[in-house]
Amino acid sequence: MSKILYYTVISLWLLIFVFILNSGDIAKKPWSHDDDFVLYATMLQKDITREDFRKASHDLEQLKKAWSKIVSRIQYSVEKEEINAIYVNLARLTAHIKNEDKKQALVEIEEMWNHWHHLNQ
Repeated sequence: MSKILYYTVISLWLLIFVFILNSGDIAKKPWSHDDDFVLYATMLQKDITREDFRKASHDLEQLKKAWSKIVSRIQYSVEKEEINAIYVNLARLTAHIKNEDKKQALVEIEEMWNHWHHLNQ
């Protein structure tokens, strides 16, 4: 009986680890309004397209807050390079929005979308 219990516990632990390591798609979805990365990124893209850099700066800060909440959930299930790439995109976006450079900001957003869609692949 103890062998059955032992193998059952080991199997459950392995299943839990497999679930955690493959949960990137589930974990990157918003759990509240504060961590809706897609919403804030879309709003930011619209702000930059309209050249409303004041609102874009505010939405960028909201996007950074959302990203920091998401990273803690996905850090074990996605590649570190993709996470770092989005951090780099956010840093570049900050500079482009401060300089009110519409073209470069839109390029950064497109690259960020690419990294976002490839987080768990």
